[in-house]
Amino acid sequence: MQRGLEDFSVSRVKEKMSWGVPVPDDDTQVMYVWFDALTNYISTLSWPDDVGNFEKFWGTVHSPNAVQVAGKDQVRFQSIMWQAMLMSAGLPTTKQVVYHGFITSGGQKMSKSVGNVIDPMAIVEEFGADPLRLYLARHIHPFDDSDFTIEKFKESYNADLANGIGNLAARILTLAQANLSDAVTPPNMELPKKYSDALASYNYNAACDHIWERISTLDGRLTSEKPFAVVKTEPEKGKTMIAECIIELHVIARMLSPIIPATSDVILAAIAANEKPSNLFPRKE
Repeated sequence: MQRGLEDFSVSRVKEKMSWGVPVPDDDTQVMYVWFDALTNYISTLSWPDDVGNFEKFWGTVHSPNAVQVAGKDQVRFQSIMWQAMLMSAGLPTTKQVVYHGFITSGGQKMSKSVGNVIDPMAIVEEFGADPLRLYLARHIHPFDDSDFTIEKFKESYNADLANGIGNLAARILTLAQANLSDAVTPPNMELPKKYSDALASYNYNAACDHIWERISTLDGRLTSEKPFAVVKTEPEKGKTMIAECIIELHVIARMLSPIIPATSDVILAAIAANEKPSNLFPRKE
């Protein structure tokens, strides 16, 4: 920084902010809200009373790759002030900070006065947590501003979930339950590097796109190769084809685990039991 670093005040005049946290030994001052708020990163771990818990989640020994997440308007507070506070206290600084963009609604900042505020809990109550998790991971950019509307969310729900992984899992597991006497035991394979690299760089959009490319490819294979027809005329060949589809579905379900964990668990359990699960994602109008 060309102007160099300067001290910053950690308190404000109490007369202007009577609601603030009192400064010890000075009744005229309250703590600067950002100085007070930033300490929550470690005070929530019961630091300094619970050193073990602090080391587990923040210290350098057990969590060398701990990540701090903040909005893009927080750079000064998170990357300068908070790090200076940690250094002055002789504590480990943040290893990595990931700054995300803002979520707008209908092209505007969400505002009660405008009437475009979206309640995430209402979405979870109607659709479940996984559909909202997927939309945020696949359609909201990890670093740039992105727009969210209920209309776009419902389109994603029906395309990605109801007609996508939900329909695919139902088709394959129906075939398996009807034609395979035992559950398929998928081999222990590493997940695709393209997917793992995307997650490692916090590019959740790319990770999801890779998953849905494989969903589309597997769905296309069912349509073109028709294992449901082959198993009737050539039972052993048809069973082999169905087993191969199960193995690929298993890989897809594993990749879904950090994105939509509840759905991943249901599919993996259904594969292990060789049973079609209940309708994962009913269509919504």
